[in-house]
Amino acid sequence: MAVDNAAFNELMQLAGWSGQFDDDVTITGQDPVLCTPFCAGEMTAGIHAAIGVAVSKLWEMKTGRRQQVAIDVRAAAITLLSFMNLKLDGEEWSRKFPAQTRLYDPGFRKTRDGRWFFVHNYGSQKVLKLLGCEKNPESIPEAVATWDAQALEDATAKEGLCGAFARSGEEWLKHPQGIILQKLPVVEVIKIGNSPPEPLPAGDRPLSGVRVLDLTIILAGPTCGRTLAEHGADVLKIGSPGRQDGPLFDMDTGHGKRSAFLDLQKETDKEKVWELIRDADIFSQSYRYGALNKMGFSPEAVAKARPGIIYTSVNCYGHEGPWRERRGWEQLAQTVAGLAYKQNDEMPELVHAAVDDYPTGWEATFGTLIALERRAREGGSYLVRVSLTQNAMWLYRLGRVARDKWQGLNRFPPAEEIRRLSADTKTAWGIMTHLAPVLKLSETPPYWELPSAPLGTHQPTWLPR
Repeated sequence: MAVDNAAFNELMQLAGWSGQFDDDVTITGQDPVLCTPFCAGEMTAGIHAAIGVAVSKLWEMKTGRRQQVAIDVRAAAITLLSFMNLKLDGEEWSRKFPAQTRLYDPGFRKTRDGRWFFVHNYGSQKVLKLLGCEKNPESIPEAVATWDAQALEDATAKEGLCGAFARSGEEWLKHPQGIILQKLPVVEVIKIGNSPPEPLPAGDRPLSGVRVLDLTIILAGPTCGRTLAEHGADVLKIGSPGRQDGPLFDMDTGHGKRSAFLDLQKETDKEKVWELIRDADIFSQSYRYGALNKMGFSPEAVAKARPGIIYTSVNCYGHEGPWRERRGWEQLAQTVAGLAYKQNDEMPELVHAAVDDYPTGWEATFGTLIALERRAREGGSYLVRVSLTQNAMWLYRLGRVARDKWQGLNRFPPAEEIRRLSADTKTAWGIMTHLAPVLKLSETPPYWELPSAPLGTHQPTWLPR
């Protein structure tokens, strides 16, 4: 019997698995769960189910047995609020990290020509300098009102800053970047080199012995590594002492990972990264397009150094087109692709959940698992590409919930429901209350073997297989 979930079915078609696993998959519930017109819960449930199928397929390659896959739409939707529901020693995260409580400030300011511009990282001195507000940040609205939207967007990009004006979904599809992205699948899996087939490593979990080098930053990229760790992968997060995501995000996406410091600006540390690459299965990165290429870590160079590598790449605006090198985050993807306009009729408003970051990370996971299966079956090196904006466009076209059904819902589901989906873990920061994996598998239920740890806790070495 076909699975009644558009996102799941599209991902199965993308993988070439349409109809093969329908009898193994159960998706229960429906939107709305969150206070939004978008079918965010159903989309997320479809992605989780697709990951479950991919894990089951790998498990079948190892053992000859398939698994039953189950996911609940409400539970899936709540995972989009993951970092917002994190607690330490029973205390709300907003009290522990007051500097990060403005992450979802609306950020929209009206321009001279009547458009709405999202000013990202409005505390940055570079942003304030561009707007002429260095000595008076409170005057940002007045400063934005002196610009036309397109001119401000162009100037922001020229300075290497983050910002964009809100567009309708229809406008975005006519934009040069939107035109290119709508021709591409939400997950791209591209063969970039030849190498012999590699059987999956032995072990009692689907990804036992699979080594993941995680060079990612907030929030989608780290989610990919965290999810691979749910199924037994050895995930080594590499960070720089001079660049920190912020403890909240490190805690939220660090489950199951080890974490080490290496500075890619230092030749000795770069050589250590190459050493790790040569023994890795997956190289995951989420820097701005081209940033790692300039350091020598292009997909082609990595695949040459380690034939059979899977190079997973996450960015904001996509990997093709005139905007591919622009900096961007969750909020900007929502802004340009039309989500913010549909969220509120009166003025643009962000969806109060990470409807781009987490799903894009899970899409990266799904693409990586497809590549692992293909490598085991036919060999080869692979490039997996996903983007926040591509995900936002996908969510936009997956349909809407009637306004009378979602409007008036609380921003957060009931506390007792969130608690039921959470676990308590002892960490270096204290007892962390966090969401546990929500995907259900009949033989290998997902779990994290290691607690989140502060960046730089471990040595940059692989565990024995």
